[in-house]
Amino acid sequence: MNAAHSLQGLGVVLTRPVGAANELELELSAAGARVIHFPALDVKPIDASPALDAALAGLAKQDMAIFVSANAARLGLEALRARKIAWPRHVAVAAIGEATAQALRNSGLPEAITPTERFDSEALLERPELQAVAGRNIIVFRGEGGRERLREGLESRGARVTYAECYKRSRPETDPAPLLAAWARGEVQVVGVLSSETLENFVEMIGPEGRAKLSATALVVTHESIARHADAKRFGRVLVSPPGAAALAAAMSQIRETK
Repeated sequence: MNAAHSLQGLGVVLTRPVGAANELELELSAAGARVIHFPALDVKPIDASPALDAALAGLAKQDMAIFVSANAARLGLEALRARKIAWPRHVAVAAIGEATAQALRNSGLPEAITPTERFDSEALLERPELQAVAGRNIIVFRGEGGRERLREGLESRGARVTYAECYKRSRPETDPAPLLAAWARGEVQVVGVLSSETLENFVEMIGPEGRAKLSATALVVTHESIARHADAKRFGRVLVSPPGAAALAAAMSQIRETK
């Protein structure tokens, strides 16, 4: 990390699922930040279902597969391996973000179509490869529920869309006591959040005592839509950062520099 991005003494709460924040923790710790883990989202493989079985069994009939997140890449490919389904070489691959594309590359899949600036469904839909899709079959790997923007956009262009919902999200039973104690000692200045659902969970999980601290705490998020969320307005300051460990650390350095 650049010396200008020093985070010496800054207390940062990471809210990603267990095991998902290792790269960011290394980046922040190397710059001197105190990292506090408070998982506010749990991601688990979905139970076997006829819908998922059918979607995966039909993979060879698809023209393109879109992965909406690194979790979708990891757990979607695990689901395929569990069913002994090899990746069809003719199926093109698309990913909403670079972390997702990297997860696909690490698994040996072809180079993914990705947005070049913003990393969301709208940006992916702007890619030229997703314009002339009339009559094409597209499978979307994602978690249960979620936004419908991809399906709506693709179907409006004449594509046939199938969901492979391969994981589920839930609110974990994280004990807020250690975090609240750190806050009381003045050791928390920043909370990092990567989704609106995580933000909602976090605000609920910290209870009234924690919520009273938010007006003196900064929030760093990776998308404007999270910054517009009602719960984001509880924080004293909100910064929108590009995704990726280095970019998030650089955004947090702005808080360090203005303290």
